[in-house]
Amino acid sequence: MEKQKDRELLRRIVKLVRQNKELHEQVRLLAGSNEKLSGLVDRYEMELSRLKGTEAKGVPGESVSNVRKFKMGTVLFADIQGFSKLTDQMDTHGMVDELDELFFNFDLIVKKYRLEKIKTIGDSYMCAGGVPVKNSTNPIDVVMAAFEMYSYLEELKSKSDRNRVWDIRIGIHTGPVTAIATGRKKISWELKGDTVNIASRVGSSCGIDNINISDNTYELVKEFFNCEYNGRIPVKYVGNLGMYYVRGIIPEISLDGKGLLPNRKFDIKFKLIQFVDLQEIILDKLEKELPQHLYYHNVKHTIDVITEVELIGWAEGVSEEDVLLLKTAALFHDSGHTTGYDKHEELGCDLARKYLPEYNFSDEQIDKVCELILATKMPPNPNNLLEKIMCDSDLDYLGRSDFIPVSNSLYEELREQGKIGSIGDWNKLQIKFITGHQYYTETARNLREVNKQKQIERIKRMIDPPGNPD
Repeated sequence: MEKQKDRELLRRIVKLVRQNKELHEQVRLLAGSNEKLSGLVDRYEMELSRLKGTEAKGVPGESVSNVRKFKMGTVLFADIQGFSKLTDQMDTHGMVDELDELFFNFDLIVKKYRLEKIKTIGDSYMCAGGVPVKNSTNPIDVVMAAFEMYSYLEELKSKSDRNRVWDIRIGIHTGPVTAIATGRKKISWELKGDTVNIASRVGSSCGIDNINISDNTYELVKEFFNCEYNGRIPVKYVGNLGMYYVRGIIPEISLDGKGLLPNRKFDIKFKLIQFVDLQEIILDKLEKELPQHLYYHNVKHTIDVITEVELIGWAEGVSEEDVLLLKTAALFHDSGHTTGYDKHEELGCDLARKYLPEYNFSDEQIDKVCELILATKMPPNPNNLLEKIMCDSDLDYLGRSDFIPVSNSLYEELREQGKIGSIGDWNKLQIKFITGHQYYTETARNLREVNKQKQIERIKRMIDPPGNPD
């Protein structure tokens, strides 16, 4: 009885996951349409700005301006405190040199975390994440950069003589930004919008030697960092905005006692968020480059497999890193179809080895991803739990209620390439394949085995309908 309840609960979870997946797919399609419209608007604004610039200068092509809008950027203001404490006896030139060295090292930190330096104003420094290349991890990237800036300043203070005291206040806010690129040989970016102003306000509301973040940023980084509530400030058109001091990386995902260095668990959690960016790039590649005759091996199938490996993976109790590897393998497992139909698994591995180093996957992780991709080759022969999850997810449709339409799409795909004959031949081949097929994980068996047997009976009736004189 208890086992039956567990199965029923699992089925309900699957139904909710599928509904959620369908909603996500609708949102993705709407976001794509919105992105195209936004691109058109940006191009019109760019052209208008170019014409205005040309008109103002009176010289064709003299001004180059590019306006881009980002739904989520994270802006950092670092206010260096030091010159306010100057006295006649202090070495002003020496302090200016130190400030230049400080900003130079800030530039290196910004580059390390793939942020964009916006500008320096006197003894203030401004940078941003998520522009000009959008990404999902920019709030975490900016907070990590802030920690390194603070640590470097502490080191600089310890080396300076007693007359030089450097302090810092850092304010961070996440929100929509408009980025304006200017220049011809060297592009520089200027940011506009409320997000910039709020980040500045958050910084000015910060105590000395603290990193102060808005509640927008807090919601996006709270699973990574220990944060302490720091009150509210009134913001025009927003209301009272909450603020938090960031005290360090959460101990269980930190390598050191100070909470400044991330460990492997931090890296896995980070990559699970970063997967959203990788997925967007690969799905966009599939949409643009997959041949039109791939009615089954299309973007929808890839999304289906990604959903299933995560669902079955959590149900089977695998680790966060295993889920990451499964989702990544599912994303690439049919990507090889962009260059060839046969041996597409090997071609998918080639693409994984091309893209994954850019997302800091280790050689060991990439090898495991490729092993999971190759496990989907026919006939399936999985050697471990992760490969079993991968195989079950790839053939999940065999036990789904939409088996017939999905099966027909595969038939049309194969028929168009001359790999199968009549629908009768296909149905006989299906019976042989499905009868010999097995689900390897307990989760998949509980979810799909009963319905798979029903599909076998349905195909048999299609081949030999009741009342057939033969």
